[in-house]
Amino acid sequence: MFFPEGQIRVHLYGQPCDMRKSFDGLQALVRQGLDCNPLDGSLYVFVNRRGAQMRVLYFDRSGFCIWAKRLESGRFIADWSEVRTRELMAATTPGERSVTVALVSECFTCVVSASDPESRSKSSAPSR
Repeated sequence: MFFPEGQIRVHLYGQPCDMRKSFDGLQALVRQGLDCNPLDGSLYVFVNRRGAQMRVLYFDRSGFCIWAKRLESGRFIADWSEVRTRELMAATTPGERSVTVALVSECFTCVVSASDPESRSKSSAPSR
């Protein structure tokens, strides 16, 4: 997979998502729910109602990819009333061992910080 260094757009879908959705279902949510083009290279993030599962949809020039993560304990989003559909920016830096892993990690960090009121008030970046 090819990821350019720099800023990557991360779009968080602001409503709980059915984790049974796959490529076509998530692509339809991007087009209709976020009013975006899923082929633009951005990361599209979907979280389930409980907040413990996340899927990230991405188009990598040859087809769609889905990354998934399920937390064994804790939640990405604790209170859905605080969450809104939004666009976030994730940064990649040169020399990272795996840019793919770095982007997914940044994506998860962005979503957690965007949904956590305490982390929004902190000025320091979250540790990995």
